[in-house]
Amino acid sequence: MLDFLYYPVSAVMWFWHQVFGLVLGPSNGVAWALSVVFLVLTLRALMIKPVLSQMRSAQKMRRLAPHIAELRKKHGKDRVKLAEETQKLHREHGVSPLGSFLPALVQVPVFIALLHVLRYFNRPGLSFEQNAALPNYVFGPDEVRSFLEARLFGAPLSSYIAMPQNLLDSFGAHVDRWHVVVVAVPLILAAAVATHVTARWSQRRQQLDPATPGAGIMKLFPWLFPLGVVAGGLFFAFPIAILVYWLTGNAWTLAQQHLITKKLDREEAALPPVVAVAESARGPKPGQKPVAPRPGAKPVTRTHVAPKQAAPKQAAQHPARKEAAPKQAAQKQAARKPGSPRSKPVRTAGTGQA
Repeated sequence: MLDFLYYPVSAVMWFWHQVFGLVLGPSNGVAWALSVVFLVLTLRALMIKPVLSQMRSAQKMRRLAPHIAELRKKHGKDRVKLAEETQKLHREHGVSPLGSFLPALVQVPVFIALLHVLRYFNRPGLSFEQNAALPNYVFGPDEVRSFLEARLFGAPLSSYIAMPQNLLDSFGAHVDRWHVVVVAVPLILAAAVATHVTARWSQRRQQLDPATPGAGIMKLFPWLFPLGVVAGGLFFAFPIAILVYWLTGNAWTLAQQHLITKKLDREEAALPPVVAVAESARGPKPGQKPVAPRPGAKPVTRTHVAPKQAAPKQAAQHPARKEAAPKQAAQKQAARKPGSPRSKPVRTAGTGQA
């Protein structure tokens, strides 16, 4: 049913096994483990662009935090209105709170396909020889036998802790369950810790808003994912090769997040600050009567106005006026004294009138 996933995943793994098998030997357990590791690296390298888009979206969410806090103050009692306004704000700025989990969701089909391919190397109900005689998608019978004979620190790569004893015995008398436990348990613990650190770091960078639908469940993801790894490794059919896949994927994620975060921080430092909330959107001060805005009036933002400086004296503004000021004062003073020649009326030329 999912052959469109099984064949590509098995083809990538086959290619890397051919590369490492030439150097280490086709049945070497390290060669097979490295083929799983580089399968992860190949798939994750193809996902760098969507991961970068997701982390940019999370960066926008952090920049919108003051706006969301303002909406929370305004609609704190109306949870439905708060959720509507928050979603509207997210749409206006082109961000999605659920976008940070899309890369992880894309990996789920790949994980299912790899689990299916690895389990088909050792199919339940068949003996070692029967499995070694059957192909496994792009792997031929000889390559299936090579995988079944591969050991990683003494444990078969296709084995798991809860494997039935009859299947475990099919690997040979030199393989014991304790060989599987000694190799699988450290891988399970390391994969669980890496999963927790990766999910927690991603959630802290995203700063998920509590008003977002499903935010409460998302906060549990850093704990649910590691528990899934532990349960799958201890009680379900998670082969050692799957644990290698899981550990490699989380190690890649930690390194990728560290490098991309530095890049995004440099981009954010060059961005202008987010526009402040308009003053008309703020509530009135305590005791102040709210005033309805006029129709068509633009929202006014609160700005700082510098104090107005006192204008200089008029006499000091222009040099000509500064020189004429003493003469004008003397004329006014002479006009007030009776009998002064300057106080006599001056005849206007050509009129004969005073």
